[in-house]
Amino acid sequence: MTPYHAPLRDTRFVLETLLGHASLDLPGFEDTGPDLLDAVLEEAARLAGEVWAPLNLAGDRQGCRRQPDGSVVVPDGFIDAYQAYVEGGWNGIGVSEAQGGQGLPEVAASAVQEMLHGANMALGLCPMLTAGAIEALAHHGSDALKARFLPKLIEGSWTGTMNLTEPQAGSDLSQVRTRAIPADDGDHYRLHGQKIYITWGEHEAADNIIHLVLARTPDAPEGNKGISLFLVPKFLVEEDGTLGARNDVTCASIEHKLGIHGSPTCTLAFGEGEGAIGYLVGELGRGLNHMFTMMNEARHKVGIQGIGVAERATQQAFAYAAERRQGRAPRSRGGEAAAIIDHFDVRRMLLSMRARTEALRALALYCASQMDRARHHADAEIRELAQARVDVLIPVVKAFSTDQAVDIASLGVQVHGGMGYVEETGAAQLWRDARIAPIYEGTNGIQALDLAGRKLSRDNGAALTSLLDEMEATAGRLADAPALTDQGAALAAGVDDLRASMALVLDAGRDPAQGADAVQAYATPFLSLAGHVLCAWQMGQAALAADAALIAGSGDQAFYRAKVASADFALRHWLPVGRANRAVIEAGIDSLSVVGPDD
Repeated sequence: MTPYHAPLRDTRFVLETLLGHASLDLPGFEDTGPDLLDAVLEEAARLAGEVWAPLNLAGDRQGCRRQPDGSVVVPDGFIDAYQAYVEGGWNGIGVSEAQGGQGLPEVAASAVQEMLHGANMALGLCPMLTAGAIEALAHHGSDALKARFLPKLIEGSWTGTMNLTEPQAGSDLSQVRTRAIPADDGDHYRLHGQKIYITWGEHEAADNIIHLVLARTPDAPEGNKGISLFLVPKFLVEEDGTLGARNDVTCASIEHKLGIHGSPTCTLAFGEGEGAIGYLVGELGRGLNHMFTMMNEARHKVGIQGIGVAERATQQAFAYAAERRQGRAPRSRGGEAAAIIDHFDVRRMLLSMRARTEALRALALYCASQMDRARHHADAEIRELAQARVDVLIPVVKAFSTDQAVDIASLGVQVHGGMGYVEETGAAQLWRDARIAPIYEGTNGIQALDLAGRKLSRDNGAALTSLLDEMEATAGRLADAPALTDQGAALAAGVDDLRASMALVLDAGRDPAQGADAVQAYATPFLSLAGHVLCAWQMGQAALAADAALIAGSGDQAFYRAKVASADFALRHWLPVGRANRAVIEAGIDSLSVVGPDD
């Protein structure tokens, strides 16, 4: 596997040029200037490239082992690499200084997350889940719980997990059966049950593991309204913060997976003895609502995780294509064998990988900037509008980025040819690792239903319409730029498709004869169309900025030429593929309606 180099140049371009460092102008970030942010990114790139990335291939080959006593051994070097992360203060990068964090904006935390996942996705999953636990506890935990558990979670000396599903439940969390029985003193509960697919559910990399667990109290109603959220520590924590006895939660097994072999995915058994001691987080019966605070944080980061793997696959494919010599390019017939990067079909694959990865990065960081705006802007109305955009963008960032990451990693295998299909090069590992991302934190079909159903119907498409209006304005600016008129026409056509498709989905949802069935049928192609158009919009803005720099003769001209090429590919080669989803939606649902279990 080739070395990993964090995409600092492109990340800076997005933060400085496309976003204008807008997050740094928000209240609370007065002391965070561009120079400080740049220094943070440089140091994160060093940690990712020099400490985490070299362990990726070895971690995949070694994997995790469950011991007879239920403990789990992670790959060699992982614990030291995680401790380097903790000692550098990285775990609290996006947490406020008042809570003991670094107090940097979400765009900074997101950029760092991409680097870590590109370096080592299996290891990056550990702090990713901890960040979600911090978010949920900070929003919904009592003052006592926050005082006892948050500081160590933010520090990273304790890690967090998310315990949702069970063997019989799958994605239908209304089927959760884990029980939480109140203790006589009313201070805590005793939990009994089993949770599956718990990422980093057991390990020795941290002093304690804080499990956030969905469960039902004895008198809770059936369905979603009967589910509550509980905090269950691996080791009990005394009032003074010291660790006490081992709680009644054990790792029953670990999964043998397609990828992310270095990440222990556990089945956890709660209450095989007297019951695992847990503490109620938030209100009884509102567990799903509280957990979605954590889920939304995790979904955005899963999208970024996919982008990180896509970036590494792209780097590896470019490096291999520049070295591998085979055949003769049309322009060098009769000469020496050409590097395969000289073959235009290989260039098509490479440019597709690069253009898509850059577009996905720009969209994910734009979403992070809107998260900053929603949390920190002084104007309540602007905060509300930004949050509406975040709500629309998160399912797209999660689902579209991870679907694209799988395809990009697959193209990476293809560029390597037969050497991509064997494990020695590491190209296959990236595809195997990426393949889980469209499944967890809510499968991508669920993300599509969230967008096409809940998010559109909630405001009748208002939040997406405001984005479409901005995209249309960008298309107009492209059309006015002499070198970018074709790209402007391509973006305008994509915006028209998305606007028309949104109207079709909204109308279908209101139609008593179609209703929810039609929304389900249209959801996935609609999300794909939205992802293509939103990414094309970001690349359209990138093209405008790069073209202006080229005309002025300023900055890194090679970078700007490459950016214009990436934007052209995204707008005129990739977007047309996504636009075909409008025809899929317009085709209706008749064929789906006639297929049943006996057909």
